[in-house]
Amino acid sequence: MLKSRPFILLVVLPLALIVVLGAAIFGSQALSDSHVDSDIQRALAQKLDTSSDIELSQLQKVQYGYGICGLYRTSSSENGYASFFYDTDSENVELDINSRLYKSRCGLSSVC
Repeated sequence: MLKSRPFILLVVLPLALIVVLGAAIFGSQALSDSHVDSDIQRALAQKLDTSSDIELSQLQKVQYGYGICGLYRTSSSENGYASFFYDTDSENVELDINSRLYKSRCGLSSVC
């Protein structure tokens, strides 16, 4: 029964296709998420005009994944962390926490 043609065509082949399709979808999602951190660090370094390493912390996806709020700190800075908003579509970084863009995406009212 396990080696019969109908069993292979009706059970094994569809299951194999589902596994391959699932691996392709979730694998590509995992790969795209791994590049976001380096994109944010690159955008922050460009905005701050610095070549020192940037440490990211407390990253949170907002706006259905189209933006990321979080904290950053440069390795050369003696100060603590500062807040930022990163727009994944335009790859733009907003550092002003009093700006309308930051408040509408990362403010407490937008999280609740």
